[in-house]
Amino acid sequence: MTNPFAHLLEPLDPQSPEHHFYNLTKLDDPRYACLPFSIRVLLESAVRNCDEFLVKRADVESILDWQHTQTQSVEVPFRPARVILQDFNGVPAVVDFAAMRDAVKALGGDPEQINPICPADLVIDHSIQVDFNRKSDSLQKNQDLEFDRNRERFQFLKWGSKAFRNMRIIPPGSGIVHQVNLEYLARVVFQRDGLYYPDSLVGTDSHTTMIDGLGVLGWGVGGIEAEAVMLGQPISMVLPEVIGYQLQGTPDTLITSTDIVLTITKHLRQVGVVGKFVEFFGAGVAQLSIADRATIANMCPEYGATAAFFPVDTVSIHYLQQTGRDPEKLRYITQYLKAVGMFRDYSDETQDPKYTQVVGLDLGSVVPCCSGPKRPQDRVPVADMKADFQQCLGNPQGFKGFNVAADRHGESVEFQYNGVDYSLSHGSVVIAAITSCTNTSNPSVMLGAGLLAKKAIELGLSVKPYIKTSLSPGSGVVTYYLKESGVMDYLSQLGFEVVGYGCMTCIGNSGPLPEPVVESITKGDLVAVGILSGNRNFEGRVHPNTRANYLASPPLVIAYAIAGTICIDFEKEPIAVTGEGKEVFLRDIWPTREEIQSVERQFVIPAMFKEVYDKIENVNERWNSLVAPSDKLYTWDPKSTYIKSPPFFEGLTRELKNPESISDAYVLLNFGDSVTTDHISPAGNIARTSPAARYLTSRGLTPREFNSYGSRRGNDAVMARGTFANIRLLNKFLGKQAPKTLYLPTGETMDVFDAAERYQEEGRPLLVLAGKEYGSGSSRDWAAKGPFLLVRTLCVCVCVCVCLFV
Repeated sequence: MTNPFAHLLEPLDPQSPEHHFYNLTKLDDPRYACLPFSIRVLLESAVRNCDEFLVKRADVESILDWQHTQTQSVEVPFRPARVILQDFNGVPAVVDFAAMRDAVKALGGDPEQINPICPADLVIDHSIQVDFNRKSDSLQKNQDLEFDRNRERFQFLKWGSKAFRNMRIIPPGSGIVHQVNLEYLARVVFQRDGLYYPDSLVGTDSHTTMIDGLGVLGWGVGGIEAEAVMLGQPISMVLPEVIGYQLQGTPDTLITSTDIVLTITKHLRQVGVVGKFVEFFGAGVAQLSIADRATIANMCPEYGATAAFFPVDTVSIHYLQQTGRDPEKLRYITQYLKAVGMFRDYSDETQDPKYTQVVGLDLGSVVPCCSGPKRPQDRVPVADMKADFQQCLGNPQGFKGFNVAADRHGESVEFQYNGVDYSLSHGSVVIAAITSCTNTSNPSVMLGAGLLAKKAIELGLSVKPYIKTSLSPGSGVVTYYLKESGVMDYLSQLGFEVVGYGCMTCIGNSGPLPEPVVESITKGDLVAVGILSGNRNFEGRVHPNTRANYLASPPLVIAYAIAGTICIDFEKEPIAVTGEGKEVFLRDIWPTREEIQSVERQFVIPAMFKEVYDKIENVNERWNSLVAPSDKLYTWDPKSTYIKSPPFFEGLTRELKNPESISDAYVLLNFGDSVTTDHISPAGNIARTSPAARYLTSRGLTPREFNSYGSRRGNDAVMARGTFANIRLLNKFLGKQAPKTLYLPTGETMDVFDAAERYQEEGRPLLVLAGKEYGSGSSRDWAAKGPFLLVRTLCVCVCVCVCLFV
């Protein structure tokens, strides 16, 4: 059917009449100018894709009438311009596509009809771990080990890149998916098939929202939803409320973007923005670089919103220029967005839309801060960190408590490392990681960390050798400007060598701690600390031996690493004492904003981005030489422990089967509130005593070959066994943290998967009881698939996991 809005089509440039766009301003509807800019993106998609089948004229009217429909739970379709995946969730997506081809063939269809319709980019960034650190060859060793561990997965992905149309794979060693998206993949405006339209996307990672900082509307979805979009289906979404977040004032010269985003995260958690869009406006936005805005947008999942949108302005265009984008593209991006009413002047209040609610922040009120010890929204001013941690020690077990008896607060354990005596106590830092796209995409904080390291080295300061330090840049550009500016050498001297280009410590790929450190933590039952420049610090995520984990800016990561403890008041206590007995305070080595900006202007230049990204798809020689199958149908290897044909399409028929009732169900798990996807979905290292480990051992693997849960998401047998395997899982049946449950018929305590198998013998269906915020976070595909498989293995007639909110 002809698009009923075809009359809105017109050339963007009279000199190029073959290139058109849907001019929404010609709707001649005063409601359009009042819409939040993020809602205008949804409207444009509906207008452009209106076919009176998947997208109807009534949907366009619902979006246009957002001022009224926003509170009425109205569902509308949204067709993003593209999909982005990382390999943890990308592998199972490609596995599902391969299995779909098998299923279509089994039903007598053409398997080659199964292809992504919507463009998809997959960035391999979640496989590398910090196995080696502090040495100049750490990067090469980690990358070699990454390839050795994941060769089978990489071969499968390379097969997928050849077998499926419309799918691009960015090889390992290129960077973190969201930073690569920001610096390279983002179009801002698409020019495709003679049509201009806004760039938009969904991704299989909750921090896909980082791209909102560039004015590209995007958010994270589960792998199942992403696959549907790849197959050409629109997302059905409830029209969200849009919270206008007004930024005013100017931040203090000592404030970093990390301090700002942690402050905003706590504030918006208090406001309550779950299921809503947040759109930033106000004169203060102009004070922020795109890297700053991207940092704020990146942590959108941590404050609970669906999207955190910064409409495109002149700063956005400057960033595109700085990152080496084609000048011709910059011209039509600006021209199109202005023509369609989506280009923002943050100083012009007449452009301010009508929001559901307006809240705000004076940037001048922000103070240096961290967040922790167990949640990203639990912001703590740096000045209060020492007192807050000491209070957390004695608090009852919870988000802000460790339930350590008062007489054990002074506990310490002596140990030797490389022949030197050291001691650990509660609050000792054992992991210090500059990691995660949240901060590594931001030159100001990365160069700030480098300048702080330079001043520290010049004063003779160091980091204790047992602390696991690491630097995992989000792209090769970061290493480029750190080296060119001369600060990389100082970072290396403090132990912050580049260990890999990927999402590492932040997702639990932190690798092993030195054995003497682990033994000391265990012996003293110590609350050891990880300090990282990431976005997630949930229990059990960073490392099993760091019960307290704090999010901080890269300069603060280095500062706490030098101090060696979180129990320090930087204002009153020296960060270190030199060999000559001189006390050095943090203020003595903290770089000024002027110092940082001077270096950034000189060394962060377009030529760097162009040089790195011109060769990004071919720079990895091991990837280039990797031989992958060329068949259109994948040949499954029954011996594989990485890639396995999933059971989701078994018994698929042309006609839908009727569901049957559930009766006489047992409760597998009984949860309280805030059971996140980190608790549900398998992630991190595979414990040697876990059901997944026993399965892998039965297949002939040694613990050294287990790799991580994330790397094995293409094998449902491993993932089902790893579901609810988080060591910090709090099951009311047990009353303590453990990846266990109660087998109710006998009262036995056992691993969750083993209990599920036992129930299978009786053929009983299962329920999971859970409170509010169950399933919040990322990794939502396996947070759905995992419980589904646990129940499915019971051979019950209805394969569902029911979560009752109590």
